[in-house]
Amino acid sequence: MSCNVGGIERPIRMVLGALMLGIGVFANLSLIGTAIVLMLGSIALVTGLIGYCPLWTLMGIDTCPAQMPRQG
Repeated sequence: MSCNVGGIERPIRMVLGALMLGIGVFANLSLIGTAIVLMLGSIALVTGLIGYCPLWTLMGIDTCPAQMPRQG
């Protein structure tokens, strides 16, 4: 599992994920609305934390900065 989420996208995903989890917990949404917001928030937070998004792999997107080869 290589990095495909990087740069400014990682902190944005983490902040949006945390906000969505807060909305899901504290907003007075329907059961289905709460489940959807919590699921999307969890996905955004986890993909931001680990730096990998399976959907980006399927779509061929990579926002992670290029890795420099090791010297020596």
